Amino acid sequence: MRVPLSWLREYVDLPATETGRDVQAKLISAGLEVETVEQLGAGLTGPLVVGQVRTIEELTEFKKPIRFCTVDVGQANGTGEPQEIICGARNFAEGDKVVVALPGAVLPGDFRIAERKTYGRVSRGMICSGDELGMGDDGTHGIIVLPPELEIGIDATKLLELYDEVLDIAVTPDRGYCLSMRGVARETAIAYGLPLRDPALLDVPAPNSYGHPVQVIDPIGCDRFTARTVVGVAPEARTPIWMRRRLQKAGMRPISLAVDITNYVMLELGQPLHAYDRTRLDGPIGVRRAAAGETITTLDGAKRVLDSGDLLITDNTGPIGLAGVMGGAHTEIADPVTDPETGIVTGTTEIVIEAAHFDAISIARTARRHKLASEASRRFERGVDPQAASAAAQRCVDLLVLLAGGTAEAGVTEIVAPSAPRTVTMPANHPDKVAGVAYGRETVVRRLQEIGCDVYGQDELIVTVPSWRPDLWVPNDLAEEVIRLEGYENLPSTLPKPPAGRGLTESQRIHRRVGRALAGAGYVEALNYPFIGAQVFDQLGLDADDARRRVVTLVNPLSDEEPALRTTLLPGLLGALRRNNGRGSHDLALFETGLVFRPGDRPGVAVRLPVDRRPTDEEIGGVNAALPAQPRRVAVVLAGAREQAGWWGKGYPADWADAIQAARTVAAEAGVELIISSDQHAPWHPGRCAAFHVVVDGEKVLVGHGGELHPRVVKALGLPDRTCAMELDLDLVERANEGPLKAPSISSFPVATQDVALVVDASVPTETVEAALRDGAGELLEAIRLFDVYTGDQIGAGKKSLAYALKFRATDRTLTVEEATAARDAAVALATDRTGAVLRGA
Repeated sequence: MRVPLSWLREYVDLPATETGRDVQAKLISAGLEVETVEQLGAGLTGPLVVGQVRTIEELTEFKKPIRFCTVDVGQANGTGEPQEIICGARNFAEGDKVVVALPGAVLPGDFRIAERKTYGRVSRGMICSGDELGMGDDGTHGIIVLPPELEIGIDATKLLELYDEVLDIAVTPDRGYCLSMRGVARETAIAYGLPLRDPALLDVPAPNSYGHPVQVIDPIGCDRFTARTVVGVAPEARTPIWMRRRLQKAGMRPISLAVDITNYVMLELGQPLHAYDRTRLDGPIGVRRAAAGETITTLDGAKRVLDSGDLLITDNTGPIGLAGVMGGAHTEIADPVTDPETGIVTGTTEIVIEAAHFDAISIARTARRHKLASEASRRFERGVDPQAASAAAQRCVDLLVLLAGGTAEAGVTEIVAPSAPRTVTMPANHPDKVAGVAYGRETVVRRLQEIGCDVYGQDELIVTVPSWRPDLWVPNDLAEEVIRLEGYENLPSTLPKPPAGRGLTESQRIHRRVGRALAGAGYVEALNYPFIGAQVFDQLGLDADDARRRVVTLVNPLSDEEPALRTTLLPGLLGALRRNNGRGSHDLALFETGLVFRPGDRPGVAVRLPVDRRPTDEEIGGVNAALPAQPRRVAVVLAGAREQAGWWGKGYPADWADAIQAARTVAAEAGVELIISSDQHAPWHPGRCAAFHVVVDGEKVLVGHGGELHPRVVKALGLPDRTCAMELDLDLVERANEGPLKAPSISSFPVATQDVALVVDASVPTETVEAALRDGAGELLEAIRLFDVYTGDQIGAGKKSLAYALKFRATDRTLTVEEATAARDAAVALATDRTGAVLRGA
């Protein structure tokens, strides 16, 4: 809401020394968000005067049309001689009154006016447009043509009110009454402790039976409808300068007198209005809901298909307006047309004014449904004062009579659905308890009365809420009003004293350790939206019966392309990897921890929980039973170089082993040992995919997969070649934890190291060989590490050599060579029995 300070002073007698910045500080203290104070006329200096065009000479020898004009500016130029001015605009004629910037003037943007030779003539000044003076759009995009009755040579800066300050207020949804000068003036008067001249206090004639007929079929959607008629309106009447300037300062474009008056009254009182050409109305005005499939052409020229929830204004021909949003093109005020032969101006002479109050929710839904936000819908959906409708209609009638020479008909139509004022009961000390400040009953009552409430009672206050405050419903709303008007800055600063908590749970500790460990391993955390579309499952190559294809679909998704909740973390992570790779970051390692959503065999329907009390345990249990399973998962994706090349070495690319190592890192932080085996599982490469198992309650359980993605998946998703990924079920990994880790006993005796190289078939997993060596070595084995894998002619086709380093140590003595060798031989023997391994070189 843009609020010109000069207009605001019309309702509140602010001190003459108060600037826009001062008013801004006061309103901010009262709880309004005044974002900026615009200084109109900044950088503008005169002389800027009213002139009359005497002659126009068309200069045709140039590429664009140029006019050489003589303009009478009276004695403003010191000589009384007409000013010679070059101008390219075409929207003015000889005899028109215009705004002239004389040499020495400075226009906004530091544009200095001086005599200069151009187009072969000397131009001594400039004929100004609204844009050049910083006035805003007036709809013409041309020279300002002034009314003919103005005196030549007078100061145009005062005439056009070019110097002003405009407060730009971001009105929050609960303060819809501040979308009007009346509402802002009320807040200003309270902030300064000054009386308010309420522009809605008008003498309004009582309703009668001979006004324009109105039929309200939906009293819930429209609980008040006022109609007034003005006849004998002069079509040639123009909007006066003062009204045009106020509209422009408030951010609206002047259109025509009738429309400008309705917009002006809306800005003044906050009540949207609509003007109809009575000659275009067929029968009574009606208010009803639309029939499905019904259409209307609105004022913007768009033909709209209506919904059964849309509230309409109608006559006998059908819809003539979307109630509270936009009028129809069929009954709009006709533009004045001048007959070129007779000079007679024709146009709308009979106007019906509509001032109604519509249901806020209905208007908001219609505006969003048709993507048609308007100044009227913006106000209705935030709450309009229903009691102001008749005053707004009267104000509109008065202005039409005053400015357009019309005559108000005696008929007054007013249809009102019965309603009672809203009352709220509140303890007098409730604001004290909320703020922690002793305001006292007198202060509470005074502040509530200032905002328009009627207050009765002593210890228990009965507060009648004013009609313009639909946001006040409960005692806390009233307490907020008292607190903000007393000043938020006056609230004491007190630090809360929270009770000592139990700290993080073991599950939370594991999640944090996992994140820190992956970050320490070079992964970057990526947080993705938990939404997916069905097409991603085809891109991942999932089977038709894959459990990951069963999703929970949202009723109101953010995007129609991703209407479901994710069942795996990989689509979001792979999308992040693809975007970063496309932007030039080719060496990537990303991870994410989060929930996935797996619906059960019989998805339930959650009941709506009450909001007026705490739900019962049974109600909460019913909601939980209807929710899908939501296991927490961790996933990583890799592409490009895992280790950069440099002076330290060549580096190496990320591959399937890095994805598997990430799984080991996660498991180690949870205190769990992974059992790794080869597998085939989409979306991984069938020959480079590992399955991860853990032991939970003595049973081997699958917890995830990792490896290199299938080439078809890489191509379908537009990923870098050889992209790798891993995904683990963190909840299952956590369940495999057997409790707090026990610190190992540290032996003070030296370690004995024995290396062994075994030749096995290429199809034998290294994990199987390692498990055999571990079991065969017995209790003396402290650690085992695979440090080399070799394939080649020296060991034969279809074979591979696995070299392991075995470390032996005893807790009570130094091992002899014989003991270490015996343990190594036992390990080799068991590996030979289980896997057919042969000691290399034997």
